[in-house]
Amino acid sequence: MKKIIALAVLAAGLSAPALARDTVLNIPLADVLAMPEAQKELDGSVKFFLAGQKTPKVLQKLGDDVSNQKTNGVGKSDEFGCKWAALSALLAFQRTAKQKGANAVVDLVSYYKRDETRSDSTVECHAGAIVIGVTLKGSYAKIPG
Repeated sequence: MKKIIALAVLAAGLSAPALARDTVLNIPLADVLAMPEAQKELDGSVKFFLAGQKTPKVLQKLGDDVSNQKTNGVGKSDEFGCKWAALSALLAFQRTAKQKGANAVVDLVSYYKRDETRSDSTVECHAGAIVIGVTLKGSYAKIPG
């Protein structure tokens, strides 16, 4: 009887869904841009504007894009990992913007699992037990200056 109970408990435990951590953080874009790594890697040739933020007049749109960036969260605080992943997304946008002849990325929104979250000051980040990620969607544009 004890074996049957033990097997039933074991089977129930194995059939239960694994609970994974998914902590949502809203990181101010200004904090990402203020990182020493951002000061070094973002060269200023491309400006970034969140949806809802006051944006200079858009002279020309040059297409939309999504950047889905992840970082290893082991040994990092959620906040630092989120900033790092967000910076990686901005760097990817900067590279492509230069290729397209754009000097801005406008209407940036968080795009986790294709669900748009708009904010004029923050980007959404999801921190798991091992992986931390930021997904942004935006439009390449030419603006004055």
